[in-house]
Amino acid sequence: MNKNLWLLALCQGLFLTNNVVFIAINGLVGLQLAPQGWMATLPVMGYVVGGALSTPLVARSQARWGRKASFQIGLAVAALSAALCAGAAFAGSFWLLCAATVVAGYYSANGQLYRFAAAELAAPAFREKAVSLVLAGGLLGAVAGPNLASATRTLLAVPFAGAYVALVGVALLSMALMALIRFAPAPATSPGAGTPPAGRPLRALLREPAFAVAALGAALGYGVMNLLMAATPLAMQVCGYSFDDAALVLEWHVIGMFAPGFFTGHLIKRLGVLPVMGAGVLLNLACVAVALAGVDLHHFGVALFLLGVGWNFLFTGSTTLALQAYRPEEKDRAQAAINFCVFATMALTSFASGALVTTQGWALLNWGSLAPIAALGMALAWLGLRRRAAAAA
Repeated sequence: MNKNLWLLALCQGLFLTNNVVFIAINGLVGLQLAPQGWMATLPVMGYVVGGALSTPLVARSQARWGRKASFQIGLAVAALSAALCAGAAFAGSFWLLCAATVVAGYYSANGQLYRFAAAELAAPAFREKAVSLVLAGGLLGAVAGPNLASATRTLLAVPFAGAYVALVGVALLSMALMALIRFAPAPATSPGAGTPPAGRPLRALLREPAFAVAALGAALGYGVMNLLMAATPLAMQVCGYSFDDAALVLEWHVIGMFAPGFFTGHLIKRLGVLPVMGAGVLLNLACVAVALAGVDLHHFGVALFLLGVGWNFLFTGSTTLALQAYRPEEKDRAQAAINFCVFATMALTSFASGALVTTQGWALLNWGSLAPIAALGMALAWLGLRRRAAAAA
């Protein structure tokens, strides 16, 4: 770890603070303002739809202006969108809240690239550990996010408006830290206006088995996590638990997401990327088993903690696998494609989580999550068999 990586880890923590607060309160604010109960998680869905729509814009800004300028633009958008969310809460406008979270997705699309930027700030032999350790910065979000939401939800006259205002300050603090990071300079502009982009086209990248499985692992790993996490505050409210109970469960969930970052990179170097991702699939299965066992507070807490650790193994592994599958000149195209897959899957699961948990219940939601978990397990097994056959040949 060097100074730049430590600062980037802090920015990752503040990014997760924003995400955790959004997840903790957007569904509840949406439930208060939505015309129909099944629409409660549309603001959560708006955040990831905005991220999906923003991925090509972010890729172009990264290629044109470099990491720092693009990241700072994303943080400015974060401050603006949080202020719009506060305005929507004061005005009681559900559709303004949805629009503001779509705008906030631009920040999310930028923040999802912090982990790739971490690999560029470290020596090649330590890329896995750099990615893992910067992701571990999310521990700040694990602690700060739920506590910030709890402490500020009644700060102003309108419930949760104070939490949105607090996120404006979080974005400004992150901008100050980002200004201290020294990234590689932005690439020189191509002299010919019609010069084609360097490297393989996206179609060729998607035909690369390792890249395809990396994209699938990131998308489904995030999708299952989002499906269950976004529904948890609503399910706990139905079961009679307080907001503070839900915040505590989310805190342990996010600790599970990012605490393993201190050793996941070491496990990948020691055991290999596919075994670590396979362990992530098994942890997802364990999460579903615990969630189906009951609806006591400890069932929610243990299930969400296991879900977080499983996500960490899958997401860190997918990032490492992707770094092995594309060339440096292809990074903007490849990273944008992976993040688009992540956001598209999250958009689908954000809508599905609200619709299912409010109409079908918590148990059916968990049973449904087994399908993407099984699909990911089969994809990892397929790639493992391919690599074993290639090594034998």
